[in-house]
Amino acid sequence: MTFSATPEAGPVNPQATTPAEAANRPLMQIDGLKMYFEITSGILMSRHVGDVRAVDGVSLSIRKGETVGLVGESGCGKSTVGRTILRLYRPTAGRIVFDGQDITRVEGSSLRAVRRRMQMIFQDPYASLNPRMTAAGIISEPLEIHGVSSGRERRDRVRDLLATVGLDPDYGDRYPHEFSGGQRQRIGVARALALHPDLIVADEPISALDVSIQAQIINLLEHLQDEFGLTYLFIAHDLSVVRHISDRIAVMYLGKIVEVTGSRDLYERPLHPYSVALLSAVPIPDPAVETRRRRIILTGDVPSPSNPPSGCRFHTRCWLRERLGNPERCVEEEPVLREMATGHQVACHFAEEVDGTAEQVQVTGRPGRGAPVGSAGAAAGVAGGVVAPTAPEGPQPRPRPRG
Repeated sequence: MTFSATPEAGPVNPQATTPAEAANRPLMQIDGLKMYFEITSGILMSRHVGDVRAVDGVSLSIRKGETVGLVGESGCGKSTVGRTILRLYRPTAGRIVFDGQDITRVEGSSLRAVRRRMQMIFQDPYASLNPRMTAAGIISEPLEIHGVSSGRERRDRVRDLLATVGLDPDYGDRYPHEFSGGQRQRIGVARALALHPDLIVADEPISALDVSIQAQIINLLEHLQDEFGLTYLFIAHDLSVVRHISDRIAVMYLGKIVEVTGSRDLYERPLHPYSVALLSAVPIPDPAVETRRRRIILTGDVPSPSNPPSGCRFHTRCWLRERLGNPERCVEEEPVLREMATGHQVACHFAEEVDGTAEQVQVTGRPGRGAPVGSAGAAAGVAGGVVAPTAPEGPQPRPRPRG
């Protein structure tokens, strides 16, 4: 069998906006985004036998200057979302609007012009750099492709970029194999900054690095955002890192977004059963607290994106559905993202039932259902025989000035 991208939907005309609406619109708006990869069978005569639904109806907005974290299990479609919004893939359906311009079907020189304002930091610093090019050649390549500066001006620009990401400007003559993993990722960051982009998709930029180097790259990204007003879509597995760097977090499961809320809200009040399970896997750097925690083990295998379950895609592994007596609504009706609180959207028919459960209390330390505020049970974070920490641990989101 072979896989190939299969576009279906036609272009969508952008909507006219007033100057006031233009000032308040998000930098990136994704509506109903789908990215299917065609499954074909046969050698001489290929025939379509199905689709891998890597991204299946994702809607998300990213405001200028903010960092949106995108989290979920491996294979849930996070990286595919990032590559599709940058138009590295042609979407199967849906709409991608960047700064008011519909780029869903843009091609050729028009797409190249848009890509000057959107760049990507790739996951693997070892594979994303051309081993036959020097660091200076790698960083200057975007400038050459887009015809930005030349000669001495370009060389000075490359030296400035190396200095900006914390590398010696004289390292430009070295090849990738002469750098450490963290230094290679800094070169990748410098390449992404070369064209002064507005949006950077960081596709798990620290997952292949040592822990000490991860902190350096995160601090670098935060510094660059403050200095240049960058907007990030930060894709990662490490929820503690996502919490630290993100303003808002979107949780993905099997090609769909199941919860979107502020970074602090997700850690203090997760309302989707899958989000609760993810948070239960985040270790707390306190042995006394960690020994009292109980991880939520999801039963069953992760369904295939080529044959996703009907209704709610999480229902085959959902601990809440089992507790509620396996309601048929989860199997028959697909949940949509609905507003549970200001800025907090959840795609679950029974999200209200998650609030105050022992599982939620365990991962957040909030008082459980039926425990009055100030009671001994609430203070200890006890619910249903589960002892939880009294407050969330780990790094706190850094405060950001808002204009």
